[in-house]
Amino acid sequence: MSYDLYIGDESFSSWSLRGWLMFEKFAIPYTLHRIGLYSGTFTEDMAALAPARFVPVIRTPDGQVIGETLAIAETLAEAHPEQAMWPSDPAARARARWLAAEMCCGFMALRGQCNMQLRVQYPGFDASDATLSDLKRLEHIWAAARADFPSDGPWLFGDYSLADAFFAPVAARIAGYDLPVSDATRTYVDLHLADPAFLAWRAEGMKVTYDPSPYPLDIPSVAWPTGG
Repeated sequence: MSYDLYIGDESFSSWSLRGWLMFEKFAIPYTLHRIGLYSGTFTEDMAALAPARFVPVIRTPDGQVIGETLAIAETLAEAHPEQAMWPSDPAARARARWLAAEMCCGFMALRGQCNMQLRVQYPGFDASDATLSDLKRLEHIWAAARADFPSDGPWLFGDYSLADAFFAPVAARIAGYDLPVSDATRTYVDLHLADPAFLAWRAEGMKVTYDPSPYPLDIPSVAWPTGG
């Protein structure tokens, strides 16, 4: 049983990263298809996936087209209960779903000012007050998850879960724009950056060249941080 997974450019498509991690981190078989976000072929590439409008999109083994990462997450979790994609404890599972949902509909200032890009780091980036407020909220809910559901594992709920997949692009934003966060948050960010799946995703993105590059900033940049 294999799925078709449709994604955008690895270096810039934050939602695609979430969708891909759902398959890669939980060993769910899939065939990968790339949609041209910046090649001018997006509308044509998406035509066969209607009514979906954005990536990622999946086609299930029985032919259903499903868009939106929360819907994809719940579909996969229901179809593959053996993978324990959400935390097993009911209270932790409810919190993890809450955090994933808040990620999907919130943090608009951070997402708007700091487009995900995995190419370089912008040290000393001037984050707006609204972006800094989003960062405080992120740090609060991450710390609360660890405090309320203590575990020996390094991720938000101990073992890697869908909640971590939803926050991987946020970790990339914090790293890529050198945003000011606490040591505990930096440790969580570095955990994502050093994760083998994340490294593989970024490596694929770095195979592509762009002229011009999406989301250019006319400020100094340095090499992408490695985490760890």
